Amino acid sequence: MVSHEVFKAGSAFSGGVARHGETCGALLGALMGISALVGREHLPDSEQARKAMEPATRIYEAFKEKIGHTLCSEIHKIRHGKTYRLYIPEERTAFHDAGGHGPEGCPVVCGISARIAAEVILDLKEVS
Repeated sequence: MVSHEVFKAGSAFSGGVARHGETCGALLGALMGISALVGREHLPDSEQARKAMEPATRIYEAFKEKIGHTLCSEIHKIRHGKTYRLYIPEERTAFHDAGGHGPEGCPVVCGISARIAAEVILDLKEVS
């Protein structure tokens, strides 16, 4: 459903935007996905942009409720007890060693985000 270019455009979102702990890349990816489906195609189309905000807000709020936060650095604290600065190679290694990509780390967060987005997309398809 999402083009190769859209998927490629999200490459630098991991680690909270270029590994700097900001908004979780999994959340940003879910928002990109829903926007690719229901967002505006032309900048002046403010009505379609407004319509896209409802499902985007649903994704954001469900993500925050299920994960506990939207910032990567805060999600680290929730899941691993501390924040890792992933742009520093030694801390990135420590994050991996602490299970950052294990059963309670990023893959789980990505899966939850994908499930939330899928549920919203399925709801939208039922309506149309």
